[in-house]
Amino acid sequence: MSTDQPHLTGDRQAAAPPVAGPGTPADAAPASRKPAESMPAENKQAENKPTESRPAGDGQAGAASAGAAAGAERASVPAGERAPVPAGERASVPAGDGPPTGDSPSGSAESVGGTPADPAPTGGSKAAEGTKPIETTVTDGKPTKAKAGLRAAAPAGAAGATDSTVTPTAGATSTAGATSAAGDAKKVAVTADPNKDPFASFSPPPPVQLGRVARVGDAVRRGLLHEWTLAVLAGLLFAVVMTWPTLKYPLHTIPQDIWDPTLQAWQMAWSGHALLTDPAQLWESNTFYPNELSFAFSDALIGYAPFGLIGSGPVAALLRYNLVFVLAYAMVFVGGYALLRQLGTGRIAGAVAGAAIALAPWRLSQAGHLHVMSSGGILLALAMLARGHGYSFRHGYRPEKRHAGWALAGWLMAAWQLSLGFGIGLPFAYALMIIVLVSLVIYLVKRFVTRAEPKPFGWRLFTADAVGGLVFGAVGALLAIPYFRVSELHPYAKRSIEEIDFYSPPLSSFFTASGESAFWGPLHAQAREALPWAPEMTLLPGFALLGLAVAGLFFSVWTVRQRVLLLTGVLVSGALTMGTKFFGGTFTYVPLFEHLPGWQGIRTPSRLILWATIFLAVLAAGAVAAYSRRAEDFSREQVPARPGLMLRLVTLVPLAVILLEGVNATPHPVVPEQPAAMRTVDGPMLVLPSEGGWDQHVMLWSTTRFQQVTNGGSGFTPAKTTEIRDSTKSFPDQVSIAYLRGIGVKTVVILRDRIGGTEFETRVDLPVDYLDITREDIDNAVVYHL
Repeated sequence: MSTDQPHLTGDRQAAAPPVAGPGTPADAAPASRKPAESMPAENKQAENKPTESRPAGDGQAGAASAGAAAGAERASVPAGERAPVPAGERASVPAGDGPPTGDSPSGSAESVGGTPADPAPTGGSKAAEGTKPIETTVTDGKPTKAKAGLRAAAPAGAAGATDSTVTPTAGATSTAGATSAAGDAKKVAVTADPNKDPFASFSPPPPVQLGRVARVGDAVRRGLLHEWTLAVLAGLLFAVVMTWPTLKYPLHTIPQDIWDPTLQAWQMAWSGHALLTDPAQLWESNTFYPNELSFAFSDALIGYAPFGLIGSGPVAALLRYNLVFVLAYAMVFVGGYALLRQLGTGRIAGAVAGAAIALAPWRLSQAGHLHVMSSGGILLALAMLARGHGYSFRHGYRPEKRHAGWALAGWLMAAWQLSLGFGIGLPFAYALMIIVLVSLVIYLVKRFVTRAEPKPFGWRLFTADAVGGLVFGAVGALLAIPYFRVSELHPYAKRSIEEIDFYSPPLSSFFTASGESAFWGPLHAQAREALPWAPEMTLLPGFALLGLAVAGLFFSVWTVRQRVLLLTGVLVSGALTMGTKFFGGTFTYVPLFEHLPGWQGIRTPSRLILWATIFLAVLAAGAVAAYSRRAEDFSREQVPARPGLMLRLVTLVPLAVILLEGVNATPHPVVPEQPAAMRTVDGPMLVLPSEGGWDQHVMLWSTTRFQQVTNGGSGFTPAKTTEIRDSTKSFPDQVSIAYLRGIGVKTVVILRDRIGGTEFETRVDLPVDYLDITREDIDNAVVYHL
């Protein structure tokens, strides 16, 4: 037997030492290398004999091929030359296990017949280092087995260079006379890429690079599925359903009644008109002519002025009012949800709190007062301020959660809420002042008394608070100026303690629902009859809310101290809500009425029930959150660890009960249609008959042209308006005409469908030739030109 080539040891052949590379020590020797002295002489000569580098493109590594005839001996392959591989007998390398044959990395090398190759020429890229080849057995063209084989070196960057070597099958002789029949199994050794992570085949596929349109679409999708997007959408759906049928006929009907809502529809229309035409004349409205600052005769809803920029006329005003009415419900729901999420509850507890505040039965009796219904800004401002200062009930103050932008947004939201009116906004402003003062006192005590290490606050947050506080204060001051001026011009507009006493609700009011409550209204009819002024004294916050709040005193995620503080808030706000009915209000409401600036402008103490409702909702949310957490703990103990259907449904029971209790039976009357004369007649004008409630319709009808009218309705009646009404009861006659000309009135409109039972019923058809005026009929109205 020829010994031209070294024997194979098992399936491995002596290989050339690898070149030191990343992860391979420079002085490491391959374990399969035999000592030189143990080799035959001819092997030493073969080892020391230099091999020529294979030029680029000279071929690819292959396996030993069969001879031309069966039994022909195979000659050894000279160094630097490579044996061809018959077509169809080469193994492909699976993806991820190494480069395929003929596509190996540049700079790889090979050896044939166990003869080590020379190192790669200087200047070329390094050969594959520190790895063993992967040997694949190929039988009839199919890979069946992989084993470690020999590695060889090739010229750096050689075109078509591969990492494969040829080895005989197990048990075959290594002599030149070895034979191999066609189709016999052959072994192809393929060296894996040393720079490739072997575990890459098991990793996730690399992220796909999206185009601009795809990225925008992905961002939109993620935005639509965000928690706050879903919360807003849920709030809108909640508001539409729970206020139905407000949006059923939004161009013709209005919630509750046709008095105060029509006034507030005009307010939004006028503020938008003033911003478009002459913002400096905002407070000099077209109604109550010739009185000054007539827009400050009631809460002006200036914050809704942007809605007034769109559309004109009574129909647009009705649509605008109905939309804002529904949005007010949605804003309260979202605000309550956001506040409780920030304080540390889960989603279900946040939804319960938001729904409980928005659907409190007492709010149904206030459906005709949009400025009272629009309290969502209070909740959102508190949530934003807490978020900006990194504060929550569950975790306290966390400096790492601070965000100056949210703090500034909270102050701006508070300023917007104040712009809707002082009836709700003034107590909110004082509440913010109390929060700021208490926070400052706590900081000073910790800093200078207990000497505790103060937690960082930061200049950015301080600046945001300073700027936001200044904006809030400036908005309040600018809004207060016209109201203080009106108070000076009309001192009788100030509320008296006797009036406060009339509107102060008794204790039974907290357990009496309004007639607009579909669930409790019919059951509480007798209780409402016992109240002095039921529209302002049905203050039930909801029996479901009361029950959950009581449970929250004993079973809650809040600490005991927090529960005590919340209970204190409920009791204090409840006492203030009762006005003079709580021990005469001597130590509660009366001091505020007498000493706090602006408090004398608040007519009804009962609207402070809002704050008691907020405290109750926070207590209730603590109980719901504790129950939800207990349910989650219970579900984790199950196999599989997921809550069952019944457990999920039970956590929604509080929300379902609150929704049921909040179903409304609010009437939606049809608003009187605008007379045709109001679309053509110029002002200043007087519409007869004139009285508070009907004049609010005239205000709405004037939104087509906004001509000046002496008519108007508000929280009080100016002396000049009363004088005009008294002086025109005998119209048309010389005395009344002279008086109207004296104050600048040019046109008088008498509405025939409203004069039944009045003095104008017999005077409307009298001749006017001798009075030096003209008269014309326009549809159902008689127009007098003075």
